[in-house]
Amino acid sequence: MTRRLPWFGVSLATLLLLGCSRPAPPARITGQLALPAGSGEPNLSLTADGAPVLTWLEPVNEARHALRLAVRRGGTWSEPRTILESDSFFVNWADFPSLIALSNGAWIVHWLARVPGGTYAYHVRLAISRDEGQTWSAPLTAHRDRTAQEHGFVAMAPWDDSTAALVWLDGREMKAAANPDHDSEGDMTLRFTTVSAGGRLGDEAVLDRRTCECCQTAMTRAASGPVVAYRDRSAEEIRDIAVTRLVDGAWTAPVHVGSDNWHFPGCPVNGPALAARGDTVAIAWYTAPEGAPRVSVAFSTDGGASWSAPQRVDEGRPQGRVDVELLGAEAVVTWLEAARTPVEVRARRMRMSGPPGEAWRVSATSEARSSGFPRVLRLPGELLYAWTGPDGVRVAAQPLED
Repeated sequence: MTRRLPWFGVSLATLLLLGCSRPAPPARITGQLALPAGSGEPNLSLTADGAPVLTWLEPVNEARHALRLAVRRGGTWSEPRTILESDSFFVNWADFPSLIALSNGAWIVHWLARVPGGTYAYHVRLAISRDEGQTWSAPLTAHRDRTAQEHGFVAMAPWDDSTAALVWLDGREMKAAANPDHDSEGDMTLRFTTVSAGGRLGDEAVLDRRTCECCQTAMTRAASGPVVAYRDRSAEEIRDIAVTRLVDGAWTAPVHVGSDNWHFPGCPVNGPALAARGDTVAIAWYTAPEGAPRVSVAFSTDGGASWSAPQRVDEGRPQGRVDVELLGAEAVVTWLEAARTPVEVRARRMRMSGPPGEAWRVSATSEARSSGFPRVLRLPGELLYAWTGPDGVRVAAQPLED
């Protein structure tokens, strides 16, 4: 099996065949925040009382990075707080840290830490704070496997008031995964566990025994229970998006959303995104069957049990790297569009019924891997965006208009 293909060379060659799409109008952006040069891998989340939290990685020197956070209250961002400094971070443009705030006030953060054994040998670490990130617990490993293999692409969601659920891609069955000079034996698996605010891990469960090796996972909590999305991988190298749900204490058999039938003999490094409010769920994803790339969105009104027909979001030359938020019966989808030079972060409102809204330009960015995966977060009356620009992480707000 070929471990990875140079996806971006393949992608751009395909995109050049599609011609240029029309320019999108710029968003009415306010309140820009600029972090230091070299910062990257931003992510957004909400505290229990609805304040946005930004996490990111920042170089300290050539060998050392810091995982940092800032909180916005009253329209003002706090001074950055350092969660951890280390020379063992596995820094990956596509596989970035995240933070979840539980309703009991505890915060749980995850990151990736290199372990001895090879270039792609790393584990998922967790730490817990009970004082809004001022202090943190000693790190713990999220999985019981300690082999020198890949463990990453984590997604977290609330489990209950004092516990988080998490899923991750786990390479313990890939015998040679840590050695980039050899093909892997065995498959990447998707696994699940829980972690309490006290640092107690729950039982592990295998959700899928053969998945794409390096696409992001996604998880959200619908009213009827957790929903997980990821890129599946069949024996025939079909790499479509699959969804599984927890129903009556058991995970359902994975179901493909959209059934794109994308045959691709490598990992596109382009995972799905989920958002839920009640039992309304939106999913966004990138696909490219027969060399025709597109970004799609679909809706569910029954907690992910069934899905609407996919709607196309992009404007003809997408690079994917999607995110999604729900606005009632609409979703806001963000993605990268190669319509112009440089590449743009774009967004569009998609309706459960009716035509899509006009796309708008959030920011210019780059096609380079270092530009990462832009994030979007819904707040009362506004949207918050985070992305990596040429000079580091940028954050901006956009007033919501009816």
